[in-house]
Amino acid sequence: MKIAVTYGEDGLIFQHFGHTERFKVYTVEDGRPVSAEVIDTAGAGHEALAVFLKNQGVDTLVCGGIGPGAVNALGMCGIRVFGGITGLADAAVEALLAGNLAYNPNPNCDHHNGEHGDHCEHHGGDRCGCHGAH
Repeated sequence: MKIAVTYGEDGLIFQHFGHTERFKVYTVEDGRPVSAEVIDTAGAGHEALAVFLKNQGVDTLVCGGIGPGAVNALGMCGIRVFGGITGLADAAVEALLAGNLAYNPNPNCDHHNGEHGDHCEHHGGDRCGCHGAH
C-alpha cells in the first residue's frame, strides 16, 4: 500500500490538492509505514496529479481541500481519497492506519466556491480559468 499526503510547510497537510507542490509518500507493509519520501510534483496540477500519483504507485490520498473533478480523476485511477484533513501528515497517516481518521467524504476546495465565478465546467459552469477555456 502507498499513501500520498499533500505536503506543506512544517509537515502540515497542504490544503489545496490542485496546487500542491509536493507529496509525502508512505510505503505501508503489515499496517505500518516502512518508508516515507517527499516527492516534487514537477508542476503537475489538478486532475493531472491523479496520473502523477498513479505512476508513483499510490493507492490512497490524504489531503485538505479537493475539487470534485480531481476526486473523479483519482477514482478513475483507483486511488481512494480521504479529504478535508488538517494537521500533521504523519499523524493523519497514523490515524488512517489505525482506522480512526476523521475525514470529509465530500471535501471541497474553498476556492471553488467563488474564485472562478459562476462558470466552471468542472465545478458547475461552462468556463474555468484554472482549467483553461472550455
